[in-house]
Amino acid sequence: MIGSLSKNGALLCTNLAPGSVATVEWAPSVTGPWTNNWAGLDSVPVDSNGVIQVSVPMFYRVRGIPAPPPGMALVPAGSFTMGDTFSEGSSSERPTHSVYISPFYMDTKEVSQAQWDEVYQWAITNGYSFDNTGSGRATNHPVQQINWYDMVKWCNARSEKEEQVPAYYTEAAQTNVYRTGWTDVLNDWVKWTAGYRLPTEAEWEKAARGGTAGYRFPWAGTNIITHFRANYYSTYTYAYDLGPTRGYHPDYDDGDSPYTSPGGAFAANGYGLHDMAGNVWEWCWDWWDSSWYGNASATQDDTRGPAGPLDDRVLRGGNWGSIAYGTRCAFRGNRTPFDAYDYIGFRCARGL
Repeated sequence: MIGSLSKNGALLCTNLAPGSVATVEWAPSVTGPWTNNWAGLDSVPVDSNGVIQVSVPMFYRVRGIPAPPPGMALVPAGSFTMGDTFSEGSSSERPTHSVYISPFYMDTKEVSQAQWDEVYQWAITNGYSFDNTGSGRATNHPVQQINWYDMVKWCNARSEKEEQVPAYYTEAAQTNVYRTGWTDVLNDWVKWTAGYRLPTEAEWEKAARGGTAGYRFPWAGTNIITHFRANYYSTYTYAYDLGPTRGYHPDYDDGDSPYTSPGGAFAANGYGLHDMAGNVWEWCWDWWDSSWYGNASATQDDTRGPAGPLDDRVLRGGNWGSIAYGTRCAFRGNRTPFDAYDYIGFRCARGL
């Protein structure tokens, strides 16, 4: 919504994502705002105050990206290099390749126990069933002990609870909302721009990199990891693991067993996302294929991974027990969608 237009040509808009890019269109004032004869300026940057600089005295309309929903951050559109640019990982992380990703929103933190419980309680009284009730170290820690099927159904429940169109369905016609049982949802059974969903593997890695290139981890300015930056298991094995403390994170190990850190305990990356390295593994949408990066479809815009069905789904980001190698942005993990452990969680994405 256009809020005001100052004499110096600053167009103030509301409900646009700061730092995003908008399209400003105008029509000559003599025609009135009802005209269909609009001309446009593409790719006009929106500053941190939601201001767009224009200087043509006409009627205006603005088409831009709405500000993110509460608790989410915008991951802007663009291409990035996906995979192991350091040539230090497994063959599943190569070849590196460029992928274009459309803009989307991502939860700034992993889904917490409290957040899970709130939606779960609504869901089980509204036609949903789950294999696991979910658990966590505390209400502000990431939820654990839930499998891939539970998470996908929970995403739909979160959408419906907020009166949004769900993303996941049980068939290609996209008429029967996925609410119960074990359904191996396929790529064309998803409304990709509707509701909450798991991020694709490509979306996850783009988000993890935080808008930077050439870095090993989600933070910019350094290629090393320490316990100051993430909840992981530190060793002397890797030259890029340089923390003064070793083993499990000393703040999250009571001597009996290690555990998760609360959401937001570590600094966010360039997109405002916390814990993209360590804490809990995060389920992604994609089926797991160790040779997928060599497939031509891996370079398609908004790639959604193999067509499936296959045995496993993708995990990303590492967990509190992962060594530094497993917390790199490029590292790929996998589990069967039935697996539910205390080191696996998730966060939601949402299309525009």
